Amino acid sequence: MPNLRKIAASGTAAGLAVLLTACNAGAGSSPSAGAGGGSSATTAAIAFALEPENLDFTRTDGAAIPQVLLTNVYEGLVELDQDGKIVPLLAESWKVSTDRKSYTFELRKGVTFSNGSPFDASTVKFSIDRVKKDWTISLKKAMDVVDTVTVDSPTRVTVKLSRPSNDWLFKMTTRIGAMMSPDGVADLANKPVGTGPYTVARWVRGDSITLKARPGYWGTEPAMSTVVFRYFKDPTASTNALLSGGIDAIGNVAAPDSLIRFESDPTFKIIEGTSNGEVTLSMNNKSKAFGDKRVRQAVRYALDHQAILDTAWAGRGTLIGAPVPPTDPWYEDLTGLFPHDPQKARNLLAEAGKTDLTVRLRLPNVAYALSAGQVVKSQLADVGITADIDVLEFPARWLDLVFNKHDYDMSIINHVEPRDIANYANPDYYFGYDSPKVQSLMAAADEGTPEQQVADLRAAARQISEDAAADWLFLFPYLVVARANLQGLPKNGITESFDVTGLSR
Repeated sequence: MPNLRKIAASGTAAGLAVLLTACNAGAGSSPSAGAGGGSSATTAAIAFALEPENLDFTRTDGAAIPQVLLTNVYEGLVELDQDGKIVPLLAESWKVSTDRKSYTFELRKGVTFSNGSPFDASTVKFSIDRVKKDWTISLKKAMDVVDTVTVDSPTRVTVKLSRPSNDWLFKMTTRIGAMMSPDGVADLANKPVGTGPYTVARWVRGDSITLKARPGYWGTEPAMSTVVFRYFKDPTASTNALLSGGIDAIGNVAAPDSLIRFESDPTFKIIEGTSNGEVTLSMNNKSKAFGDKRVRQAVRYALDHQAILDTAWAGRGTLIGAPVPPTDPWYEDLTGLFPHDPQKARNLLAEAGKTDLTVRLRLPNVAYALSAGQVVKSQLADVGITADIDVLEFPARWLDLVFNKHDYDMSIINHVEPRDIANYANPDYYFGYDSPKVQSLMAAADEGTPEQQVADLRAAARQISEDAAADWLFLFPYLVVARANLQGLPKNGITESFDVTGLSR
């Protein structure tokens, strides 16, 4: 079913496109299975694997928090439609100056936050300035290009950049573009306050987060008055919950072989699309093991990516060869750069003096990483690399040790942030990859014309791949299974948000 709140608010064809923005969920007439179960025409319960550590995505990295809160609780000036186009949300329109350094936004009238505070140009200024001053997560760097934010009137705001940036408006569709109220940020970890159609009504840690539709929302009231995000560490448990009626959908299937139980049952439907999640075998470029490019390249030659995909993820997904999904304009198929060649891997290790190498492979305790990790360990052993697997609780322990402290040699994680190729231009990112050439290409891409952006980012992606800054095992598929009568399910998942605002039966 189309997302009526956005179509009504936009009054344009663009509003129709918004309906598929990374949404997914379920509703059914099945009996309730207790807390978090789907129970009525206006209630949906959706299963996920990864629960947020807290609700503050301004200070906590990872995808689990914006998955629940972005678009549903927090809204931005703009957002992405299902085709990856930037469309209006809290901004009705915007104009860009001829020097491409000033953006003037015309804001919607009558918008309020869930605590009753008004949304206006002053809150836009507060929100953008706060990213620069108070946010601590790595994504905040995208706001460094902002020079000033000027309140022209209650419904008009001008953002001036220090230089032209092709990336800035796109990044405003992510969590850093979330609008916040000055009197609603005191306890973001527990009490998020946004302009979206839902509020967080309840959080049972280890079990579920319940969203409730709020009165006074500026757009069309969502069809689902209650949406429950339920968390299952065991894929079998979520499968059984869907079969028994305890939930209405599995948001992103954590074990592809579980789909067999639904394929021939007409009461369920399966959607398989693409995402921008690169399942990445990260290598700490600043570690003793992987400071030598030849060792990183040896790892890439040692791995049979198709075998990893077939064994670890039932062949569902796409091989890419670089940190760019096919949905990005600068995508190039680079899978041929490092064909499976164990002997070439052994030769490179010999050249580097690393013929008997032992590394720590620190894995988050999530299904795809554990499955892929075992195959990677086996294939590396064939060329003389011993990978000692250390399983870390995700998100807290993995984020602390691997992402923040860089205390690892190798890891596997699904990088789901849109257009995250920019991370490879940051030597402080947990990869530790430091390439002046890539940094220069990235800077030129951001300031140049759209055509130059495509050319420069394509060149940067090739350089990153040739340097073996990491290895990209496969592009994570977007797999959803839900009751057949559900409406509003997308074909792809290309944003940080799991948008439930258009769900209905």
